[in-house]
Amino acid sequence: MPYAAQHLSQPPSRDELDRLTGATVVEFGTPWCGHCQRAQPHIEQALQDRAEVAHIKVEDGPGQRLGRTFGVKLWPTLVFMKDGKEFARLVRPQTAQEVLDAVKTIAAAT
Repeated sequence: MPYAAQHLSQPPSRDELDRLTGATVVEFGTPWCGHCQRAQPHIEQALQDRAEVAHIKVEDGPGQRLGRTFGVKLWPTLVFMKDGKEFARLVRPQTAQEVLDAVKTIAAAT
């Protein structure tokens, strides 16, 4: 199955994320952020064969509260969740392997 991130017109609430079931990667950043742009190929490569992992991209910035509830300070920040609980986090990933290792953490979580 081809890789496809879920772009939401309205970010989910923290309560909605906390109620999610299964494995989810929540990516905080912006389309214009250079660090975010450099990380995209790594994120896409790591998630391309992981259809069981939902990928939600959340545009972060002034007036966006969701990132603050996760303590996001730098972009991109990837929060790896399983059944609504955070199991891993990456800030500015440099390789696809880093992202894949964190994905494996949530896949193995019970």
